[in-house]
Amino acid sequence: MPADRRTESERLAPALLILAILLVAYLDATTSPELHISAFLGIAPLYAALRCSFRVTAVVSAVFVACLTYVDIYTVPDWAPASRVVGIFGVVLVAVFSLMLCRTRLQREALHARTRMVADTVQRAMLRELPLSAGDVEAYGFYVSAQEGARVGGDIYEAIETPHGLRLMIGDVQGKGMPAIGAGLEVLASFREAAQHLDSLESVAERMEQALARYNARSVQQGTDERFVTALLMEVRDPAGLPQGRVLSCGHIPYYLVRDGKVYERKDGEGGLPLGLGMLSGEPRRGVRVHPEPDDWLVLCTDGVTEARGADGEFYPLAERLAGWTDLEPPELTRTLRADLESFTHGELKDDATVLVVRRSPAAAQLSMARAAAA
Repeated sequence: MPADRRTESERLAPALLILAILLVAYLDATTSPELHISAFLGIAPLYAALRCSFRVTAVVSAVFVACLTYVDIYTVPDWAPASRVVGIFGVVLVAVFSLMLCRTRLQREALHARTRMVADTVQRAMLRELPLSAGDVEAYGFYVSAQEGARVGGDIYEAIETPHGLRLMIGDVQGKGMPAIGAGLEVLASFREAAQHLDSLESVAERMEQALARYNARSVQQGTDERFVTALLMEVRDPAGLPQGRVLSCGHIPYYLVRDGKVYERKDGEGGLPLGLGMLSGEPRRGVRVHPEPDDWLVLCTDGVTEARGADGEFYPLAERLAGWTDLEPPELTRTLRADLESFTHGELKDDATVLVVRRSPAAAQLSMARAAAA
């Protein structure tokens, strides 16, 4: 419901509740005493307790007590005094319970708001809000946690401008939701630091592996689970306007290249083990060189997207969907993809899902193409 309509309905609710109480009490007072319909009015203060402010609930409860007291005293002549006392006591009890319920609800809502504020602060500290901007590159996208109520989880991403060129990373921690945050934060912090100071993607990946190994060692001491992290690292340098790139995959799923309106699944740099499992192989991770064009788009994601299932059990056809949306601008593509994914899964994602749509800014792409043509 739109915010303005919701606000209007919330303003009207107290008046409608009071009007209903007065109307039912009037009907009860003017009809046969055998039909005591005002006994059902207890729902009015209870509804106010669940939806309205404490002051409004107090007003509704007061009107409820006044009307029902009048009905019990003056419109039911055959009631014994004890019955009237019991009836009035029940009315007061409902009103008091409504006020207590309202106060408890408001306290819980305030606690939830504070918790949500802390969660938002943690999210901003851990993951920068999308879209990202790093040098000449823009990264639009979305992040959805599979754990209800969680704002962050097991997926991580970053794009930063470094002395070694633009460096981009997307990762997926084993597990999902809140339990995966610790490992993700360790790997992400390590990437941010190493990307600024180390010359090669291989060295950056090694530093990330070391950080995760320390985290896993602490986890074992604390009796919690060790975790591994898949990650895709990219680097783009632009000497003399001629982009040069490298890709290194640590067990991550392929990415997608959009070039000249066509979508290509790319497995560049595949073969490396996930972070946290590197000790199982004696082979060092190796990045591969790629040759990006100035107007290329990249779509990076985690397996929460490609392994999302529809009602019929089929996986989400990301490449097929992208092929039909290559004419969309990144913000619109991001919104369309997220809405389609939620529709495909009926809002029931089983894993954290992250998508990054990466491209050079239009101005930078035109400048790079002009330099390449001049060269």
